[in-house]
Amino acid sequence: MPSTLIVFSTVDGQTLKISHRIRHLLEARAHAVTLVAVDDALQMDCSKFDKIVVGASIRYGKHRPSLYEFVAKNRDPLERVPSAFFSVSAVARKPGKDTPDRNPYFKTFTRLSGWSPPVAATFAGKIDYSKYPFVDRLIIQLIMALTRGPTDRRVAVEFTDWGAVDAFAERVSHT
Repeated sequence: MPSTLIVFSTVDGQTLKISHRIRHLLEARAHAVTLVAVDDALQMDCSKFDKIVVGASIRYGKHRPSLYEFVAKNRDPLERVPSAFFSVSAVARKPGKDTPDRNPYFKTFTRLSGWSPPVAATFAGKIDYSKYPFVDRLIIQLIMALTRGPTDRRVAVEFTDWGAVDAFAERVSHT
């Protein structure tokens, strides 16, 4: 039974929701899965795991600094064992920006981190204005208006393609 670590970095919870789905699918395929927030994973010895999956969300065009710190600290295990990375953003809802090779945030992540994960994916996230503080809501509404996304603050819109998440988990289970 392979031991798999899933490390997540989330702001509003969609990356955690995706991570739970991946964990469930891996456990159904006889993986022993440990799910940990990136800030807690910084304190762990990640070298004891057989596989490592990292998932992170985008906020205002950037992954959180602790993600880069985690990758730098765990470069050896990430390159020694089968590893995977997925990025979650609203921009991934758009055709042409929904794959790692065409998603600007994913490309920036690999350039800045220096890590090219062998299994990779980008997933569209969720817009839920009711969860955002006032200023964030205004900024996100502006960004959505500029990119032709949803702006009605009364509606939550989940863009995540759960079939793509399942396919990613399947790829991870076979690496």
